[in-house]
Amino acid sequence: MNRRLLTLLAFLLAVAVAAFAAGCGGDDEGDDGDAAPQEEVSGSVSIMGIWVGEEQKSFQAVIDGFNEQQPNVTVNYNPVGDNLPTVLSTAVEGGNPPDIAAIAQPGLMQQYVEQNRLQSLDFLRDTATENFGESVVETGSVEDTFYGLLWKTNNKSTVWYNVSAFEQAGVEPPESWEDFLSGAETIKASGLPAYSIAGADGWTLTDLFENIYVRTAGAEKYTQLANHEIPWTDESVKEALREMAKVLSDSDNIAGGTQGALQTDFPTSVSNVFTDDPRAAQVIEGDFVPGVVETQLQPGEGYDWFRFPSINDSPEAVIGSGNLFVTFRDTPAVRAFMQYLTTPESAQIWIERGGFVSPNRQVESSAYTDETLRATSEALAEAETFRFDLSDMVPAAFGATTGQGLWKLLQDFLRNPQDVDGIAEQLEQAAQRASG
Repeated sequence: MNRRLLTLLAFLLAVAVAAFAAGCGGDDEGDDGDAAPQEEVSGSVSIMGIWVGEEQKSFQAVIDGFNEQQPNVTVNYNPVGDNLPTVLSTAVEGGNPPDIAAIAQPGLMQQYVEQNRLQSLDFLRDTATENFGESVVETGSVEDTFYGLLWKTNNKSTVWYNVSAFEQAGVEPPESWEDFLSGAETIKASGLPAYSIAGADGWTLTDLFENIYVRTAGAEKYTQLANHEIPWTDESVKEALREMAKVLSDSDNIAGGTQGALQTDFPTSVSNVFTDDPRAAQVIEGDFVPGVVETQLQPGEGYDWFRFPSINDSPEAVIGSGNLFVTFRDTPAVRAFMQYLTTPESAQIWIERGGFVSPNRQVESSAYTDETLRATSEALAEAETFRFDLSDMVPAAFGATTGQGLWKLLQDFLRNPQDVDGIAEQLEQAAQRASG
């Protein structure tokens, strides 16, 4: 399957134009154009998303903010949790999709584009580019048409460390890959393994590979690989695997060694570091790490973080995950809600409630009451390159399924990080099978 996904976000066109298009009975495709100040509209909007519990309450607060601007629009939110892909697909096949869905997999967006189910958001492109950046808009685009607005994100280009462990080893947070690797050797010499690796969860290994690949191969090749326009046997893949092996190959510098890592799940990998008596100095994962386990350590004092380091002077880059808003119908009310999501005000409502990071560059960092999320959001906004988690962009059978594809093969690579050529060949074979 040819997958052409890139990065997302944009603003709305004048509602008057939308109303005119709807009134003329034209096709459902959005017209190109610049966003204009919102005019009051009426109607209803149905939204399907994963958010339940406290997150549902936060999203409802966002909806309430929209209704302050558009009191004549009724918004109905359907929370379906992690079953969203299945529930949404059933609704689409049954001919009764929601007006808007907030999905977490660009691959699912691609699927609906190929089925001619989604409406274009090109009327939002200019504003989205201005507020979120071209890289984000590309993430939500297929064949140069904008379909998905990345509104809520996670920064997966962070490394979390035990402050005391670093201080005892005399190591500072590194900015370069060379300093990162040499610092790990220094930590090892101090008597503590440098790395805590959740090898039992293959997705953590894909995150490590993706962060290395975007820095060694560049953003363009990252997109080409995600679209399978270049094979997994490409030299750029092998180069990234060789760099990854510099972390994985020293079993003595991994908490529990290689075999221990293969039995370590993600929460355990964090608890190995976030404790007064750490089993490792650092864990390489996203900005959600502090919320995974309970700890007595205080942020900034007991644990802290740094940006995934540059490799060979690579530009600042962020690998992220998040939620893309896509539309199945084009109405003035739907356009009004999508336009609202491009504003910093829509994001700030949830930011103030906590547990939210926005890729919107117009959001002031002072809006974040959580200092950690404030810092990781700044890193996200400042990054020259943003790319969505590759394992969520490729077919699920290859990218995000336990016991097969990327997850399994990178676990095999953890077992034998010397077999770069063999793993690259197996990755290519698995990618071909998943593409049908």
